[in-house]
Amino acid sequence: MNRMLAKFISFIFHPLLVPSYLYYLLLYFMPVSLLTFPLVSRWLVMLLVFFSTFLIPTLGTLALVRTGYIKSIMAEERSDRAWPLFFTTVCFGMLTYMFYREQVFDPLLYLIMVVITLAVFFIFAISYFWKISAHGVGIGGALGFIILLHTWQPEQRTLYLVSGSILLSGVVLSARLALDAHTPLQVYTGFIMGLALGFGIGILV
Repeated sequence: MNRMLAKFISFIFHPLLVPSYLYYLLLYFMPVSLLTFPLVSRWLVMLLVFFSTFLIPTLGTLALVRTGYIKSIMAEERSDRAWPLFFTTVCFGMLTYMFYREQVFDPLLYLIMVVITLAVFFIFAISYFWKISAHGVGIGGALGFIILLHTWQPEQRTLYLVSGSILLSGVVLSARLALDAHTPLQVYTGFIMGLALGFGIGILV
């Protein structure tokens, strides 16, 4: 794969963007009856998710670069990952608590964030001794969750979504390998861990 294309794919499917994609599918692609939260107000959930899981962690990582705690916003080196991942875990945890505390939100919104927050925490802990692929965890978790949605609402469109997600997973993993960002073991281990966590949401529901 061309390195420019691999970089573009890695950016578009950055792990911090994956929660926004997942919540969009849940809120607007799946049958309205799956959630009790009013359809006309679901943009508020999307706003909360985007700000808490992408914008604020990204700004926090930029601040860490500016203050010299890490070398690059991409945190390619394992030693640069601890602070951004810790800050991201805190941001995700705060959103999880908000979804849990405010009873207007469906329990499913809270449970999804529990698993996503756990995934980030596991990456944070593992990164102290091994550079597991966060992209692998993110895309694997997305695929696991989409498969779970299909088991809940087995329709033709969700089947297409599962098929497309499988192909997309292969593209993202190939991009990470093409950039030599990780070893194959780091990429595939991250993917399998994410897949298990994403599908494991069903155990909590």
